[in-house]
Amino acid sequence: MSPAIKHFLNTQDWSRDELDALLRDAAAFKRLPIGQQLARRSIALVFFNPSMRTRTSFELGAHQLGGKAIVLQPGKDAWPIEFELGTVMDGEAEEHIIEVAQVLGRYVDMIGVRAFPKFVDWSVDREDRVLRAFARYSGVPVINMETITHPCQELAHVMAIQERLGTEDLRGRKYVLTWTYHPRPLNTAVANSALTIATRMGMDVTLLCPSEEYLLDERYLGWARENVQRHGGSFTISHDIDTAYEGADVVYAKSWGALPYFGHWDLEQPIRERYRHFIVDERKMALTRTGLFSHCLPLRRNVKATDAVMDAPGCFAIDEAENRLHVQKAVMARLARDLDQVGHDAVSRNRF
Repeated sequence: MSPAIKHFLNTQDWSRDELDALLRDAAAFKRLPIGQQLARRSIALVFFNPSMRTRTSFELGAHQLGGKAIVLQPGKDAWPIEFELGTVMDGEAEEHIIEVAQVLGRYVDMIGVRAFPKFVDWSVDREDRVLRAFARYSGVPVINMETITHPCQELAHVMAIQERLGTEDLRGRKYVLTWTYHPRPLNTAVANSALTIATRMGMDVTLLCPSEEYLLDERYLGWARENVQRHGGSFTISHDIDTAYEGADVVYAKSWGALPYFGHWDLEQPIRERYRHFIVDERKMALTRTGLFSHCLPLRRNVKATDAVMDAPGCFAIDEAENRLHVQKAVMARLARDLDQVGHDAVSRNRF
């Protein structure tokens, strides 16, 4: 692939100036939603896992900018795919990612991929093999629609915070990323991304979790420390609920599985049951400065957060969800501009 073409795999690969430009473009799309930035362009949306907000916002976003989105669900309405190299393919998979990615790259201008971890071996899942295989073989820009990070959610989240606080400059604002209880272990993607983007914006970030067992992967803790060094702000790890919430400008909630027990739910479950009190409730939010709260959705009410918190004026989860549409349009439009600059056009492409 030409070095002029970029993927959108995680925000850490993009400069702060580039991220700020995407956020400005997203704000413009929010004001004027219809355009032709994707005219004669197409995107394949490959879903290995279910989706409501992601699928709707990407399909609609492409349509509103004059483009065409093709939705594929391998194993359901497309052939099961093999990702390991050197595999004797005598099992369920009908074709290999090497062929799949190359063929899609001949058809479409960009590819979105949603592929959650398998929750068996974190040392394998953290390699993000599905996403990176598409990026390696397709020859077109690839967008992460959530794998082990969720960069589109990051941008929508930050955009909503900026709107609520009335400023693009988030430096010095206290931001709490809190673990919450959930009856089963969930992906760490949104937590990884929230930690990444909040520190990238120079906020004073507190990661609140029940114990060291629930710390995020060192890669993302390392990114947070690196971001603080480069962009200001601070990064603190806390296991004390009241201290973490006190004086917070923004509280962001997410549940995730404990990495030491990845693939061993029978061992984590009894530990997790002790931490139901990490729910976001009115008492905790009363300790904050502004009472701003959000969650990426879907959210189990009165498990992760109470009805009162979700229905309070300070909850901006719906704003954040709406902003997915706008930031994803900004990402697709930016990648399309990159393609225009390198003259990316195939005879078999974009003829719909």
